[in-house]
Amino acid sequence: MTDIIEAPFADALSSRYLVYALSTITARALPDVRDGLKPVHRRLLWAMRLLKLDPKGAPKKCARVVGDVIGKYHPHGEQSVYDALVRLAQDFALRYPLVEGQGNFGNVDGDGAAAMRYTEARLTPAALALMDGLDDECVPFRPTYNGEEEEPEVMPGLFPNLLANGASGIAVGMATAIPPHNVGEVLNAAVMLLADPAAADEALIEALPGPDFPGGGVLVDDSTVIARAYASGKGSLRLRARWRDEKGLIVVDEIPYGVAKGKLIEAIAALVTDKKLPGLADIRDESAESIRIVLEPRARTVDKRLLMDQLFRLTDLEVRVPVNMTVLDQARRPMVMGLRGLLQAWLDHALDVQLKRARFRLARIEARLEVLDGLLRAYLNLDAVIGVIRDADRPKPELMAAFELSATQAEAILEMRLRALNKLQSIEIEREAATLAAEQQELAAFVAEPRRQQAKLKAALNAARKAFADPRRTLIEAAPEAAAADLTAFIAREPVTIVVSAKGWVRALKGHAALGEGDALKFKEGDGPAFAFHAQTTDRIVVLSPSGRSFTLLADRLPGGRGFGEPLRLLIDLEAECEPLAVFAVEPEAEYVLAASDGRGFVVNGGDLIAETRKGRTVMTPREGARLAAVRRIATDADALAVVGENRRLLVLDLAALPRMGRGQGVQLQRYKDGGLSDLLPFRLSDGLSWPSGERRRTERDLTPWRASRGQAGRPAPQGFPRNNRFDG
Repeated sequence: MTDIIEAPFADALSSRYLVYALSTITARALPDVRDGLKPVHRRLLWAMRLLKLDPKGAPKKCARVVGDVIGKYHPHGEQSVYDALVRLAQDFALRYPLVEGQGNFGNVDGDGAAAMRYTEARLTPAALALMDGLDDECVPFRPTYNGEEEEPEVMPGLFPNLLANGASGIAVGMATAIPPHNVGEVLNAAVMLLADPAAADEALIEALPGPDFPGGGVLVDDSTVIARAYASGKGSLRLRARWRDEKGLIVVDEIPYGVAKGKLIEAIAALVTDKKLPGLADIRDESAESIRIVLEPRARTVDKRLLMDQLFRLTDLEVRVPVNMTVLDQARRPMVMGLRGLLQAWLDHALDVQLKRARFRLARIEARLEVLDGLLRAYLNLDAVIGVIRDADRPKPELMAAFELSATQAEAILEMRLRALNKLQSIEIEREAATLAAEQQELAAFVAEPRRQQAKLKAALNAARKAFADPRRTLIEAAPEAAAADLTAFIAREPVTIVVSAKGWVRALKGHAALGEGDALKFKEGDGPAFAFHAQTTDRIVVLSPSGRSFTLLADRLPGGRGFGEPLRLLIDLEAECEPLAVFAVEPEAEYVLAASDGRGFVVNGGDLIAETRKGRTVMTPREGARLAAVRRIATDADALAVVGENRRLLVLDLAALPRMGRGQGVQLQRYKDGGLSDLLPFRLSDGLSWPSGERRRTERDLTPWRASRGQAGRPAPQGFPRNNRFDG
């Protein structure tokens, strides 16, 4: 075969992919900076205009509109075109809808629109304003994909659609995300920039302080964050739901832009069910025409601001709205523009359109004046003109020769009706000619003077503001300082018994059960107790591993005591083949002493043991070959520390000699020639050192032989010291 072209696969693939990428960028995903539309939206509006779907006219089936679009202008799937049409009609998606829909066009819950055969649509006044001037040859037209029709390359109207309605899209290697704005504020900023192209950024931000979303909400970033995003064309802004306190209930009236209400409520309900938001008792959707989500706190004493801070952190009641102002400029090149660049490009387009409309009108006036001049000549020589038309075989060239007429003038005379040959008609022609001549003079001055062009554009912008401006919906205010994220404020304080089995199963029994053997503490066959202690539902339970990591559990979220509980490893990311060294209810304000098996240790505050994630946090970093071996709470009156090694040597040192640290290896408490640390105990020196001895406790008050500075080896433990080398027996 002769039509086979041999080429390296990489070259062929790259060239074809480049064509695809450019097509996606310029003809599908990115909006034009001049009208803020993508091709599919522009074609939809153009097709609806040709169908005469004006705001005052009757709507037509969306299937008819979609059919015209995909048949004449946009040869893509009908569903994608219908989806674009639906979005243009959704008042919760567009700040100023360009299509007025009748029927089911979806809702803020996330439900989709009805099929196109059931819905109807027509244009809105904003869409008409966006297309105003299409008949005045002020924007270029291009052939459609099959060459049978024409379509506009850009819309000429003075409605600032790009910033007013925003845009979003993903192309190849780039994306755009422009939030919607208040059209009155956009036009204020445009008028300011038109009057002073060098206006300060601060002045523009004052005129256009930030996005204005269809569903309202609260923009909680300060002006510097917004200004930075507008200056660079990229950034992200925090948008929150707006809520109020209504008779002890939290009522959410506005949710963030782009959040489906149904999914939001499901997510919050799941948090309530999973007990991840203990301050919230129930959620109800009482929405009708407007949004009304009712959140019921668990008790009237619950701090509602603190509860909402948790909801903002855990749910889509607060979202990050991206700002990525990537658009196609007037040369259809993709680029990132800041707010000033977008406004200036739109103003340049508006000035260009205004000038082209004036020139088009001038050309029409010149053509009409030429015709009127010929008609006046005919009236002045009416009998002669009638004679030429009556007697000549070819009246047009004879009229042109006899009365010095152009072909256009002669044609107009020949097409004139007999009943128009009266004196009143000639007076009307003279009056029309005078009016057109005055308008021609005014337009000529307008075209020649840029100052007049700017003045007229300013008047047009003010008229558009009067027609479309409405009150701002989105409140802009800096977020109040977040309340302390203490979930225990939402929890009713009740006694519980925490039980951790030897095989790592954890549970929380209601009340303070007996900690000894009996029916209260049951275990699976082959399992038994490892840790059991009394606590409160408001307590944080700390789990320390031999590696030196600390994990935190909330007591009220632990599995109940009806069964055997749940494996501890399902709740925290405890290291493999690592069993808990200690499990206890931490006191954030208390101090604890940690010691490794090599005798190094330090004092840590209880708050530093609390971890916010299931991965925990590293508190002690034992040296190679060592492990965390002991942890003890320090009583407020303790002033000494007893340390005993596996070699049964005891050392008593001053507690003040230990450093206070949040993380680290610590200092050497006791040295060993063989073995390592066995146990330690903070105590008050004046009370002596006590340990269990049978059914009684034995106390050694004279500890002088064992007192020494830290880092010593110590002396053999007193006679009668427990054989397991532990102070608690």
